[in-house]
Amino acid sequence: MLSFYLFPISYAFASFPVAAVLFTLPFLLFQYRKHGYINKYRALLLYLFLLYMMNVLYLIILPLPASIHNEPPQAASYVQLVPFHFVLDILKETAVDPQQPVTYLHLLKERAFLQVVFNVLLTVPFGIFLRYYFRVRWVACLLLSFSLALFFEMTQVTGLYGIYDYPYRLFDIDDLLMNTTGGMLGFVAAAWISAVLPRMDKLDEHVDFSAKRVTYTRRGLAFMMDWLLALPLLAFLSVLDFPYPFVSMVLVYFMVIPYATNGFTAGKWIVRIRLQGKGKRIRLSELLIRYGLLYLLLGGLHVLMLQIVSSSLPNVAKALYTIVLFFTDMTLGIHLLRCVFNRSRRLIYEAKSGTRHVIHWDEEKKSRV
Repeated sequence: MLSFYLFPISYAFASFPVAAVLFTLPFLLFQYRKHGYINKYRALLLYLFLLYMMNVLYLIILPLPASIHNEPPQAASYVQLVPFHFVLDILKETAVDPQQPVTYLHLLKERAFLQVVFNVLLTVPFGIFLRYYFRVRWVACLLLSFSLALFFEMTQVTGLYGIYDYPYRLFDIDDLLMNTTGGMLGFVAAAWISAVLPRMDKLDEHVDFSAKRVTYTRRGLAFMMDWLLALPLLAFLSVLDFPYPFVSMVLVYFMVIPYATNGFTAGKWIVRIRLQGKGKRIRLSELLIRYGLLYLLLGGLHVLMLQIVSSSLPNVAKALYTIVLFFTDMTLGIHLLRCVFNRSRRLIYEAKSGTRHVIHWDEEKKSRV
């Protein structure tokens, strides 16, 4: 019986890295917006919750039938609606004699009893997470645990919502009751767990955002989102046959807008960071130097590369330009790596412009967290 459970658990652990990668982007965005930074303890709990939910899902759907055109269940009905029917199953299938307590130990080896225990234990972590991490009340825990259990049973009785011709597991009211009970037991257990673990509502109490460093991961997210918006603007200017569309886009999006908003672009606003110059308000000259070096010079070299490739220049000239650009990119890549691994170093366009990223987190927002 143990192998029956180990099979889906092994699949859950094997596919967890892929799920974790897909989960990371929304996780980072939400944490930056809600909390202003990434707390390692909070991140660990959320990834553990993701791993737990994957294990639960795999346990209720695996193993799958060999074909979507599966055979109908041998049972007369797809549903079992008699509450506590498992008591009869235990008495029928086990060697337990209610009159002889010594036989009670046989329960630990009987499938019917272990199935009930499994259904309870399956949702205990769910109740723990709900109370400890999400800080829900008992009514919400009861409703959510029941909803999760109902989702389990509906998934099974519908054959994965119509993917399979017939259900390959039955709807059992006892499973629904035991899963809900497990969630509530987890809710009770979380009261003891909370006494020895850090309180979730106190994690951000002593965080000094002015002293926290803006990570390259956070900057990379802002960069990605900014270019998701900047590229359509570039395409729009190109369609309109606007003169020097790339230069115009850089001037508007990366210089005029940050100057008007005192260091914000859309991507920086989403992850709660902004550019700061030497004064309280960022200067246009600082933005011209920063983004002139980064986008007009370096970016312009790559834009020019596209034009050179499609031009009628001799192949020798094209190859020479490609080599020069390659070594330029390699040099800047090494410079970036040195800055990533040495926090005291600054990127060249930041050092020349006197600008840096800071976390934007107002005190009123911080006091409400």
